[in-house]
Amino acid sequence: MKPIWIVDDDQSIRFVLEKALAREDLPVRSFTNPRDVLAALEDDEPQVLVSDIRMPGGSGIDLLSKVKARFPGLPVIIMTAYSDLDSAVSAFQGGAFEYLPKPFDLPKAVELIRRAVDESVREDVSDERLQQMPEMLGQAPAMQDVFRAIGRLSQSNVTVLITGESGSGKELVAQALHKHSSRSSGPFVAINTAAIPKDLLESELFGHERGAFTGAQTMRRGRFEQADGGTLFLDEIGDMPFDLQTRLLRVLSDGQFYRVGGHHPLKSNVRVIAATHQNLEDRVRQGVFREDLFHRLNVIRLRLPPLRERREDVAALARFFLQKSGKDLGVDAKRISEPALAKLTAFDFPGNVRQLENICHWLTVMAPSQVIESKDLPPELMGVQPAAPASHGSLSAPVQAYAPSEPVAPMGGFGPADGHAVAAPLGEAVAVEAPYAPANAFAAPVAPSAPAAATPASWLSDLEREARVRLESGATDVWDVLTRQFEAQLIHTALEITRGRRIEAAQKLGIGRNTITRKIQELGIED
Repeated sequence: MKPIWIVDDDQSIRFVLEKALAREDLPVRSFTNPRDVLAALEDDEPQVLVSDIRMPGGSGIDLLSKVKARFPGLPVIIMTAYSDLDSAVSAFQGGAFEYLPKPFDLPKAVELIRRAVDESVREDVSDERLQQMPEMLGQAPAMQDVFRAIGRLSQSNVTVLITGESGSGKELVAQALHKHSSRSSGPFVAINTAAIPKDLLESELFGHERGAFTGAQTMRRGRFEQADGGTLFLDEIGDMPFDLQTRLLRVLSDGQFYRVGGHHPLKSNVRVIAATHQNLEDRVRQGVFREDLFHRLNVIRLRLPPLRERREDVAALARFFLQKSGKDLGVDAKRISEPALAKLTAFDFPGNVRQLENICHWLTVMAPSQVIESKDLPPELMGVQPAAPASHGSLSAPVQAYAPSEPVAPMGGFGPADGHAVAAPLGEAVAVEAPYAPANAFAAPVAPSAPAAATPASWLSDLEREARVRLESGATDVWDVLTRQFEAQLIHTALEITRGRRIEAAQKLGIGRNTITRKIQELGIED
């Protein structure tokens, strides 16, 4: 075990604690000032730090903040003879494990240090477990396929197209392809082409020269230059504006491009990995995606199966996410009972692995006990028959249906039957992505026991009447108009509740933060 560090300018305090801890067989190292502690941290680390609050040459509160910045999980006990409110509040706000006023009862002080040691050991074990966790989890055949595919592609610079529903983990697979390639020492640069306005996307990708447009006061390097020697990940490539697709095709063809407003060609040594949740063959047929760019990107295709096609991985993923959420929130990781796990496994997860991750995060906060039971699960899992995936885009979906974290599109021609899928070892993959706050599609649950269909259905009647009037009048834009109104009202309400905080609003709605940013721009919402 690492030693306990005692920091106090009072020699008698150091002596008493050293002797008491030695009797407990706890190793000790003593310091007289914070400066020596910070110097020692360059080469060593304590199991627990016990520090006075006022010393010549530095404050214990300042030392606390510096130590916590470097070792967030290290328990720090603050001692002081000045037992005032400000000192106590400052200690706890800075992340102190406990506040110990002087003079203290020695056995109680030793007991407190022993508790801090136990906490530190638990933290070390938890860190070790998380470090041992693989970057992608899964025993399903599809996961084994993608592991083999990443291995085969590790020494190749070939372009890869990753397809799969939103939330299935396309960016994590791209990061794994980069990490295990010969370019791993170079940068991994990601850009979501759907989240950036069309007039800014060109500058984001290729950079711009000073004075190229209003506001361009300095030269700026684009993502292709930033990714030189590494990997550029183009997420949601299916939504890229058509005119920019031509410029991207040229870069992929000869490696040359121009900054916006530039006159000299630039070259960048970049491996491109693209991803989309859309059916690119359909986009080509619709005339919104260039066929030559599609064939340039579609060299090797990895299809990520939705979580409902790999239910055998739900248990391991859920336990991992509960452990991770506990660590992120600074609480003990919760456990999940077998009945609750069975319900999780049976759910269809329209938001895929991202939805599972955030359900686990929600359970860590909301479940009342350390063991999660079936009754603690969010409403969409409590006895509600999950809707079929094909109905996700329908306004007539049941009120109980979960709203996926990102727009979910049917995968259509991305399966082996479309004639373009790669051979079996490269056929399927899945991975893990980022957060949401699980909720009913139209109203966030206040408590796990809230009924799944608590929202009145009157609004559906209003919607039916409005749709009927428009349809019978011969209007041909009913879907677009009502969908825009529906989305705008949801986002506006969420922003009101969160006082304009977009990320929190996106979490409450169960959509990605890139999606809410794009929707706010498209719908002209004032937040």
